[in-house]
Amino acid sequence: MNDVGHGLRSVRHFDLRFSPTPSFLTLPMMLKPFIYKSERLLRHPEPWLYFGLASGLSIANTLTNRPTNWTTYFQSLLTVSALLLPVLVVAWYKPVWKPQLSARLYLKRWLACFAVYLPLGTTVFAYTTPFDLPDSLFIIAGFYALLLELLLESAVYAQKLVRQRRWLQKFGLEKAIMTSITLISVTLAAMAVSSLDNPAYDTKEQLLIAFVLDFGKIGQYFGTFLFFTLQFLLMYLSGYLFFYINSHFLVSQILKQKGLVFYALSVLATIALLYPLIAQGLLALPINDRLGGFFSSNPFQLENAFAALAVMLVSLPVVLALQWFNQNSRIVALEKEKAETELDLLKQQLNPHFFFNTLNNLYALSLQKSDQAPESILKLSELMRYVIYKGQEREVTIRQEIDYINDYLYLQQIRLRQRAGIRFEQEIIDDQKTVPPLLLIVLVENAFKHGIEPAHDPAYLHLLVKSDHRQLYIRCENSVEPPEDSRPGIGLRNLKRRLQLLYPHQHELITTVQDQRFRAELTLTFL
Repeated sequence: MNDVGHGLRSVRHFDLRFSPTPSFLTLPMMLKPFIYKSERLLRHPEPWLYFGLASGLSIANTLTNRPTNWTTYFQSLLTVSALLLPVLVVAWYKPVWKPQLSARLYLKRWLACFAVYLPLGTTVFAYTTPFDLPDSLFIIAGFYALLLELLLESAVYAQKLVRQRRWLQKFGLEKAIMTSITLISVTLAAMAVSSLDNPAYDTKEQLLIAFVLDFGKIGQYFGTFLFFTLQFLLMYLSGYLFFYINSHFLVSQILKQKGLVFYALSVLATIALLYPLIAQGLLALPINDRLGGFFSSNPFQLENAFAALAVMLVSLPVVLALQWFNQNSRIVALEKEKAETELDLLKQQLNPHFFFNTLNNLYALSLQKSDQAPESILKLSELMRYVIYKGQEREVTIRQEIDYINDYLYLQQIRLRQRAGIRFEQEIIDDQKTVPPLLLIVLVENAFKHGIEPAHDPAYLHLLVKSDHRQLYIRCENSVEPPEDSRPGIGLRNLKRRLQLLYPHQHELITTVQDQRFRAELTLTFL
């Protein structure tokens, strides 16, 4: 908006970069880039994985080549890291490119790195390395880098697939174990039937299970195949029984409520009660004799108990990790629900105040019978429409939020009792970045409520908004009448709480009062 009302000025610059300001020189803001990069690395660990790959290959090369010392390791690490440097760059910028670039352009960059550079780079480094390193090191590094990238992309696709398919989300650990047990049983039965009538594997003493699949024999001995499958399934289910008892009873009930001593004693008691019975049942399976006495002939042998104990011990960390994950997921869901409820309440506290302001503007215009009434009513309707509709959305663009501030400043300027020096500067590179609605207006509203409206002397409001692809910075500076009450109003308190919920560790809000001047500076970091 250009030069409206009594001295309202809005200056827009779309190609300016951030210029240093006093708030950006504070220690917390100097540390912001490092905190931002650390948090981004934790959320997107691909560069760290590639650097770990370079270190692992360097260790392997150090162990297989003489001399085995730190010099060989650092020479290998330096050279392999130099080879993988473009890969590290692509991995670092991948989270930024994917949402910003088209699928075609992103694919071109990906192919340029992994399909063009990586094969050429391995060849160049193999012939030009200044150290005495084997050529195979670079070929292996290029191959494993490509393999790791394909694995990571497959993992991302699988994660999206799980989120899109609800039945996959319900496919938990126990269903995965049961599916694995069934597949293993079917596979072993198929290989056992395929080994029948083969003198190399099938003798009078025993049947050896070979790694062969003969679908003709499976069809010929289909009844035997089903019988073998059932017996193998019973064998593996006997081990699953100990896992089930450990997961659903011993860990969730005994360990959680009674402690470690009761849990250990309960494990031993469970094994002592069950393992002879289960061992006797497995001995009775016909396949045990067919395989040449697969199990010990004595059901009381301690090796059967050791097998059951091994299942218990191996499953314990898995069960604990699974229960922790489920509990943590419930906690996160509850915290998210609580945060969304609190945000809704904060919005409800904000909206009535906006409505009161707009009604006051309308009342002032009707008393003045101003020629600007039609334009002001239009601005008022846009403002109210934004509060009612856009205010209920999760996010809006920076441009929409700024247009709302412009309309708000226009209406406030008209209803002021005396002229105020209002300046609104904008230095915006990317105005399509999104922010929560009715977030920035709180600072402007606070400036009018506590600084400009009650002023007896000439007042001013200087507003600056800067935005690039990574940060949004807003500085609101206004005059205040002495003595100024230092206690923050409900608007600023609500703003601080919303920032804590919406931008944890990604924002900084600084307010200062000095020489009849109030300044509020807000910085948001986009991830």
